[in-house]
Amino acid sequence: MKIFPFISYKMKPLATLLVFVLLVLLIICVIYAKSPISDRDLTSTIDIPKGAGFLQIVDILDREGMVKNKFLFSVLALSQGIAGSIKAGEYELATSMTPAQIIDKLVKGDIKFYEVIIPEDFTLKQIAERLAEKQLVEEKIFISVTTDPKFLSSLKIEAPSAEGYLYPDTYYFNRAMTTREIVKMMVSKFWKEVTPEMLKRAQKLHLSTTEFVTLASIIGKETGYEEEKKNVSAVFHNRLKKGIPLQSDPTAIYDLKQYSHTVKRRHLDNDSPYNTYKIKGLPPGPIANPGIDSLRAALDPAPVNYLYFVSNNDGTHQFSSTLIAHNQAVLKYQIKRKKE
Repeated sequence: MKIFPFISYKMKPLATLLVFVLLVLLIICVIYAKSPISDRDLTSTIDIPKGAGFLQIVDILDREGMVKNKFLFSVLALSQGIAGSIKAGEYELATSMTPAQIIDKLVKGDIKFYEVIIPEDFTLKQIAERLAEKQLVEEKIFISVTTDPKFLSSLKIEAPSAEGYLYPDTYYFNRAMTTREIVKMMVSKFWKEVTPEMLKRAQKLHLSTTEFVTLASIIGKETGYEEEKKNVSAVFHNRLKKGIPLQSDPTAIYDLKQYSHTVKRRHLDNDSPYNTYKIKGLPPGPIANPGIDSLRAALDPAPVNYLYFVSNNDGTHQFSSTLIAHNQAVLKYQIKRKKE
């Protein structure tokens, strides 16, 4: 009498064979998972696009030589239940890695990051160029995003562009990030550095946030010496109080179609709303992205009555309170400068 009449004894050899095959496959998978892809140590940067399916990802890895056996790789990933957990992004993989290590990296999203150094007083256009060099953004899209009114409003920027709010720092971006995510990270850093107390101080000086950042950007462009920034700030604060044009050279070249790093005499006649030789008061917005020293100096000018300063031709400046003293300084430090 059969205890389980619905099971045929003829199936036993087949079941045994199936168990044996599965056991062999398991052993092969374990060995495969822990064995390097290749004896050669080759490194490749591989981009896993957003929305890519598992089989598409396996094909991408295979084309780049990072999969020794597509079937075993698929079985390994499926057996661990992580086939749908692979994150998009750019990965740096090596043939010296094992399949298990590659899968682990893909699941963790251990993507490649690019170090980007944004110096103080870089303009928005210069930042766009640097990010584009790293293939992190397209310049036109970056400019479009940083001038999008709705997006700027979401970042608490009450200005026509993000100029001045892209905080200079060392960043680590990856190519899976959108342009908006990159801009948001830089602006978030700005709001971490610019405290509520600083904004209150700006209000006491009768400066809006945009005016405060604009003044800081001009200070940063005028001098890279921290010890001079408060004196430069004092000159501009004093001129604003007296209704004297700021006459800051960097403002004259800010919106030139072809940016010039050198201010020439003809630039001072540039008919621009940013040119403080042509307008009184501050320009309509920042001319660069200032660092924390310039931001602080804008709110804390030195207690001096300086109205003028001229370059000493070594990066530092000579400050004066009267036009006579200023003209003497110009003769002393600038007489050898060739007329342009």
